[in-house]
Amino acid sequence: MPTRTNLQLARIFGIRIGVSASWFIVLFFLIYWLSEYFHNVLGGSQTTAYAVAVAGALGYFASLILHELGHALAARRLGIPIAGIDLWFFGGLSQMRREPQSAGEEFKVAAAGPAVTLALFGICLAAGTAVASSGRFTDVALTRQGFITTPALALIGWLGFINAMLFVFNIIPAFPLDGGRIARAAIWWRTGDRNRATLATGRSGQAFALAVGLLGLWSFASGGSSLGLLTMMLAFFLYQAAGAAVLQGALGRRIQHITVADIMDREPVTIPSQATMLDAHEQFFLRYRWPWFAVIDPTRHFLGVVRQQRVETEIAAGRPALPVVEVLDEDMLVRIREETPLETLLGSEGIGRLGAMVAVDNDGVLKGVVTLAQVRQALSPPRPAA
Repeated sequence: MPTRTNLQLARIFGIRIGVSASWFIVLFFLIYWLSEYFHNVLGGSQTTAYAVAVAGALGYFASLILHELGHALAARRLGIPIAGIDLWFFGGLSQMRREPQSAGEEFKVAAAGPAVTLALFGICLAAGTAVASSGRFTDVALTRQGFITTPALALIGWLGFINAMLFVFNIIPAFPLDGGRIARAAIWWRTGDRNRATLATGRSGQAFALAVGLLGLWSFASGGSSLGLLTMMLAFFLYQAAGAAVLQGALGRRIQHITVADIMDREPVTIPSQATMLDAHEQFFLRYRWPWFAVIDPTRHFLGVVRQQRVETEIAAGRPALPVVEVLDEDMLVRIREETPLETLLGSEGIGRLGAMVAVDNDGVLKGVVTLAQVRQALSPPRPAA
């Protein structure tokens, strides 16, 4: 899957759009390939063909961004936070901070992207039909060769064709494609078992990836085509993602009855709200060597967390007697309900980034702390009896 280390390209509706280094490689080769194609379609000068090729390549990636924005905005409307959208070698990916919690959520998020792509195809078809003579736009958009046309029609035809192909490819019911996620939502709704649905669509994704790989191998062996190599690379990434889904489904079935309460530390070290900066530094941070601690009031209600760096900053500024409750970081993603399934915990951002989560009950009372080490222990396969 694409790397998370990337360059920010833009922000749309507050959502970060990032690109990996592979995006620039694809952009270069796409412009190169489209320049030759548009020169054949347009006749005329190489300069005109190059300009339309640049517009076509950027239009393709704009289509991908709009497709992913469909997913992201649908997820955000359902209350799923979005970390951003990444463009990479073979397309785009919306980074959700949590997985959909119901089959309905899964369907809405998965279907939103193809719906946007289908709408883009309809817009291109309508725009091309409006400016082209009868039948001519269809020939340009679908056959893409054999006609000398205008730059505008050629560009609209290309964007219409590529969005049609993106739509058809994405609705194939194989994970991780959108069609696979839609199929997972349907199986999940029918059976009530998300893990069973993930296993089924993951295996169909593996089968589809193998078929794509064989097609690429045949294409490369028969003609030495670079397209065959790209197809095999795509198959490799698809198989990896589908394999991860199969593992996720199998693991989910094994741990589906385990909750945060089953593995958490019920007597964690916490800092009382009346403690001072100096108390927190000497009695907790220097002693336990943990970068942050949960802070509770006298009735054990969880108030927030205090970071070691903030404590040291306040002491250095001459405020060692300041209560820790004055410098709480309430935005850290550490709060989780004690009845939360372990499978849901695995999908949370906090456990991987912060190393632990604070478990609370319905009233916000701290009930325990679950650490990454405890999660790993719970995920370890049971040892055979001696």
